[in-house]
Amino acid sequence: MTSSYRVGYPIITSPYRMLAIAALAVTFTAVLLERAWAGGHFYPPVTDPLVREECGSCHLAFSPSMLPAASWQRMMRGLSNHFGDDASVDAQIASRITRILVDNAADAGGRPYGEKLLRGVTGASAPLRITELPKWVREHRKVPQWEWTHKDVRTKANCLACHAGAERGYYGD
Repeated sequence: MTSSYRVGYPIITSPYRMLAIAALAVTFTAVLLERAWAGGHFYPPVTDPLVREECGSCHLAFSPSMLPAASWQRMMRGLSNHFGDDASVDAQIASRITRILVDNAADAGGRPYGEKLLRGVTGASAPLRITELPKWVREHRKVPQWEWTHKDVRTKANCLACHAGAERGYYGD
C-alpha cells in the first residue's frame, strides 16, 4: 500500500478503494431503485417486537399509518371477533399494542404516509379493513376477481402475495 500527501492529508491508494467505492455505489443505487419501484406507496413498517409478534403471527403486521386511530381503537376493542377469529391477548399487551397503533395511525404520527390513503374517509366512515379504504379500492380495481381467490393469494389482506416489499413498507406494483 502506498500513500502520498496532498495539502497535509494522506491519500491511500489501494485496489480495495475502488471495490469499496463500487460497493457503495451499488448499495446507493439499490436503495434508490427500491424506492422508485415502490411507486411512492411507502408506509413505515411495524418495528415494535411485541406488535410484530402478536399481529404478525397470523398475518402481515400492517403499518399503523394505513388506518386512522379510530379504526385501530375499534379493532383492538373487538379482538375476540377479529374478522372471524379470536385474537384476544392479555389486557396489558392489548393496551400497549393499541397505544402503538394509535400513536402512529394515519391521522396521527403516521403522516404524511397515510394521509393519501385516507382521502375521503371521515371518522364515522373509517373502516376496519384497509381493503375497504376508497384509495385502496381504486388502486386495486383492475385486479380480476379470480386473482383474489388464487391459492397463493386467498384474501385481499395478503399483501405479500403481490407486494414483495410489503414487510419493509413498500407497496409498489
